[in-house]
Amino acid sequence: MNRSFLIIRLSSLGDIIHALPAFASLRERFPQAKITWAVEPKGKEILDLVPGLDRIAVINWKELRQSVASIRDNDQVALDFQGLVKSAGLAFLSRSRERIGFHRKNLREPLASLFYTKKADPVDERTTHVIAKNLKLLEPLGIEAKNYEFPLVLPEELMATVSSKLNELGFAQNQRLLIYNIGAAWETKRWFPERWAELVATTRFEDTFPLLLWGNELEKELALSIKKKTDLALSPFLTVQEVMALIKMADLVISGDTFAFQTACAFRIPVVGLFGPTNPQRNGPFEPPAKAIFHKLDCSPCYKRTCQTLDCLRAISVEEVAEAIKELWRSHA
Repeated sequence: MNRSFLIIRLSSLGDIIHALPAFASLRERFPQAKITWAVEPKGKEILDLVPGLDRIAVINWKELRQSVASIRDNDQVALDFQGLVKSAGLAFLSRSRERIGFHRKNLREPLASLFYTKKADPVDERTTHVIAKNLKLLEPLGIEAKNYEFPLVLPEELMATVSSKLNELGFAQNQRLLIYNIGAAWETKRWFPERWAELVATTRFEDTFPLLLWGNELEKELALSIKKKTDLALSPFLTVQEVMALIKMADLVISGDTFAFQTACAFRIPVVGLFGPTNPQRNGPFEPPAKAIFHKLDCSPCYKRTCQTLDCLRAISVEEVAEAIKELWRSHA
């Protein structure tokens, strides 16, 4: 009998990227298994690019009964990569015969462990990358996974659409694409506009097309303020998939700890990451070509979304970011 699995990683976009290697290892170990991934609507854009998934179950919390019915299977094994009460509860409501979750010490909401039938061994959150932590969740299934594989396939039509949008901004095919991703969902992950502007002024390269990338209206306002000081091209609004295509086309990306950064790492695009409240050992680059800029303070990493001082971001200087950019630029010319 073929096995069935339910992956639960509802959000956020960067964390969905981080869960892809676990899916890849699960699919490799059980090539004939039926694998369903439960995700919130925005994350579906990523999963639509993942071959090997049998089904994507979109979870709508306003229509929870229908959502639960779509993932209910008495014979399946549920793997909760989210580690919250809501995701563990979803695993329980799915009636999965086995429900595997992280050890209580590794849960943001320890009460979630009450819903699991099996738990992974604990890991040190300070030194273990989140991808390795996710792979650990496969060990109760007898899978000792080490590879960081990201099964993402971007359609040619998607790449062509983004290429056309770049051309409309003045991008020439003989230019190298340099992306400054200035936004982030958390205030504590957003470096300061004045420092971005100064950085742009100190990282001008020949035959290069520098581009300011933003995601929401607040980020667009920040990008516009930087554009006024630098006259850089400003990206149009892009869908999640279009952002992924843009990142894949890039020669170098500079970003905070965001979806754009995680995508660049997944595609092995040279990237410089700016880390404030989060730990680069856990959330940062896992192999070259990448650099993480981080200054550990007494209060960091705190993983707080708001802060009165933002000292961890203020500790990141324009000079050190510029030097990291120049080093990667030279080594990947």
